Amino acid sequence: MTSSPLPKQALTLGGLVRRRLREVNRSAAQLAEAVQVPSEYIDDLITGARRPPLPARTDIYPKMTSFLRLSRNDLTACASAERAAMSSTDAPAPAAAVRRLVLDLCEPETARTLELRRGKRANAELTGFIQRLLEVTQGAVLRLLDDQISLRLAASERGTTYMVLRLKVLEFLDVTADTLTTDHFAEFVRPRIARWDVDLETGVLRVSLRSQEPRQRPRAPRAPASS
Repeated sequence: MTSSPLPKQALTLGGLVRRRLREVNRSAAQLAEAVQVPSEYIDDLITGARRPPLPARTDIYPKMTSFLRLSRNDLTACASAERAAMSSTDAPAPAAAVRRLVLDLCEPETARTLELRRGKRANAELTGFIQRLLEVTQGAVLRLLDDQISLRLAASERGTTYMVLRLKVLEFLDVTADTLTTDHFAEFVRPRIARWDVDLETGVLRVSLRSQEPRQRPRAPRAPASS
């Protein structure tokens, strides 16, 4: 069964998914299994309790499109329109604890200058730098979604499940400067960002990434040579 045309009045993402599940006679739990997320994730998308993730920072839309047999851009068009309607130019500034952690990674002289600046404009400027730094981090984290083996190994090392860790990654990829938490910072930002700096005249951002080389397995000791 192919998808029926979208109505002129745009559906929400949840409305489109709900309608299409009925049309293909599938359940939300089956969709969750196909997308590799907990059932609650799909339930929250359908009810609107969860904001649709950014299309460029997730792998769920191609998986959902295939399972629901929709046209390629149906879901991403709904998600983008819904997010645009929800966006605000007066988004709150990042939490003070988050700003402190981000500035701790900044070149000391630049950090001092940013801390001395006061006022709404200065806060907006720092929020913009945090958002850009976050996007650099998310670009690195996004690659984890294509590396199931590394994600499963990391889950095992942490004593959790692949599904739980995958959900954490997906949720971090949708974080913005105003929703970044200290937990996000500790788990995803600090392990990847060694240092950052910005030219306050030109706005050019420079970011030094930490090495993400896989840990080497210890070599077995060589047997002594026979005489």
